[in-house]
This record gives sequence, structure tokens and C-alpha cells, in this order.
Amino acid sequence: MNERLTELEVRVAFQDKTLQDLNEVVTRQQREIDRLTKELEAVKSRLSGLAPSMVIQQEDEKPPPHY
Repeated sequence: MNERLTELEVRVAFQDKTLQDLNEVVTRQQREIDRLTKELEAVKSRLSGLAPSMVIQQEDEKPPPHY
């Protein structure tokens, strides 16, 4: 009986450590995702300001010559 209790205590301790390690990994990954999302938004903002759109409004589109 004492051996079983000791084994269960060891398992719980191992699971607690594993959960803590996994939580640290998930937290680190979320910070990285947040940072990358901000960087992506900054790049998109810079790109949209660099060059005007190559697509014009449909109402400004001239009909093709064969019309």
C-alpha cells in the first residue's frame, strides 16, 4: 500500500512538472505569435503606403476596344 501511494505521488509530481513546462512553452509561443502579428500588420501598412493600387475602380474602367 505504501509503495502504491509513493508511486502515485511520483506520478503527480511528474505530471505537475510536465504541465508547468507545457504552460511555459504555450506562453512563449503566444508571445511570439503576438509579436509576429504586430510585425505583419506593420509590414502590410508600409506596403499599402508604398505603391498605389494597380487596380482601378470598376466605374473608371474603360470598355475593351472590341466593344
